[in-house]
Amino acid sequence: MRRFPLAALLLVLAALPVAAARTLAFLGDSLTAGYGVERTEAYPSLIGARLERQSLDWKVVNAGLSGDTTAGGLRRVEGLFRQRIDVLFLCLGANDGMRGLPVAETERNLRAIVAKAQARGAKVVLAGIQIPENYGADYRKQFGAIFPRLARERRVTYLPFLLEGVAMRPELNQADLIHPNAAGHRIVAETVWKVLEPVLKRP
Repeated sequence: MRRFPLAALLLVLAALPVAAARTLAFLGDSLTAGYGVERTEAYPSLIGARLERQSLDWKVVNAGLSGDTTAGGLRRVEGLFRQRIDVLFLCLGANDGMRGLPVAETERNLRAIVAKAQARGAKVVLAGIQIPENYGADYRKQFGAIFPRLARERRVTYLPFLLEGVAMRPELNQADLIHPNAAGHRIVAETVWKVLEPVLKRP
């Protein structure tokens, strides 16, 4: 039987692809999926590119789904965790709010997603969402209170508003003034990175 020199074997092994040490998953709706822009222009892809530039060994999974609600995210989270997820960035609720769904239902779904992620050993970063003023002050107040309360009670890292500095600015959004354009996604990525970086660099 032919034997290969040890040096040659080591060169072959070095050339084989190596799986990323850890996985970062983004669970969200159209804001995360990158509706209306190229997938590579969506903020999760921009975060992934940044990790590569910094030689940080993370795999990025974009589990954004346009139109998804917190109930849909809860149904999908089990499938997402068929792979190992070390950090889950959770940004759901915009479609619940836009549809005027009961606040208690939205909170229950988000709470269940966070609990499932934590039960599997994942760190969770929760992003808050704000809805337009025409939904009424009481509903907006109750809806907005979900996110800081959940972050506090479940002790997760919290980003108060995903679209900070982007929402309602025509030059940073598509014609619907809801979904960021490519320039808007770049700002969202910067906002997300400031909160996410310390989590990713923790042992």
